[in-house]
Amino acid sequence: MHTFIKNTAQNLGFDACGISPADELTGDKVYMKNWLKVGLNGDMQYLERNFDKRFDPRLLVPGCKSVIVTLTNYYTSENQPENAPKVAKYGWPEVDYHFVIKAKLSQLEQAIRNEFGNDCFNDDCQHLFVDSAPFAEKSFAQRAGLGWVGKNKLLISPVLGSFCFIGILLINNEMVYDEPIRDKCGNCTRCIDACPTKALQNGVLDARRCISYLTLETKREIQEDLKPYISGYVKGCDICANVCPWNKKLSKQHDQIELKPVKEILEFTKEDWLQLSQTEFNRIFGKSAIKRGGFERLKEMIGLPLNPQNGE
Repeated sequence: MHTFIKNTAQNLGFDACGISPADELTGDKVYMKNWLKVGLNGDMQYLERNFDKRFDPRLLVPGCKSVIVTLTNYYTSENQPENAPKVAKYGWPEVDYHFVIKAKLSQLEQAIRNEFGNDCFNDDCQHLFVDSAPFAEKSFAQRAGLGWVGKNKLLISPVLGSFCFIGILLINNEMVYDEPIRDKCGNCTRCIDACPTKALQNGVLDARRCISYLTLETKREIQEDLKPYISGYVKGCDICANVCPWNKKLSKQHDQIELKPVKEILEFTKEDWLQLSQTEFNRIFGKSAIKRGGFERLKEMIGLPLNPQNGE
């Protein structure tokens, strides 16, 4: 079953697939409880909900015994015009990656059903996830042998780097499991040193200072002392990923047709972004992940200085 799942995942276009037991992540649970206690999640109160389920798939989906984890490379070597407001690469595809990866996971699930029967899955619960459930996906990806969680809190694959979407499929069967990968960041601190807002300190992420959080998660006005360090990003941030030596070494152009970039992202100048209307925003980005965070927040971010204080 293990081999069938991995081979099928590869045939469906996933760039990597690993399988881990669905046991509770006790260490991660303790770490996050302390992280939340001191308020480093900022406005992301949703991280406090369904807390136990986040670290124990068996509570999320009764009957689950194993976690199938997939990676999909989304790196592209293309660039936005110089001095244009920057969008993190995850938001470039014309179609929101959630829909693209979920469609592939559904195909993988159906193939498993056809080969091993419908009892493999709990049809009473949602058991297929892409960034859409209380689930410690990066930690389970590490347990499934797909990489390690780096100092920038991203999953780093020793084959693909960190520009990868993670997909999760919870299955009722026990099987052969992959071996976790040890941390390979060593003494490197390039991501920590490059973060302009100093969101990464002493192995801890202060989400309240993270550019991705500030441009996507919070509705609050960005505090004045951070505004000069947003570094031109208007949706998400790739700074800590761009400077990572593993990405410099491993990142390669993805071959996913479904992740074709929105052409305007590769063409828009700063003036084009400034003149963007709500109607045009809906037309151009209506199917993409960029719509997350909304038009008003985007326009607010575009109005900030584009100081390249990012160490890239």
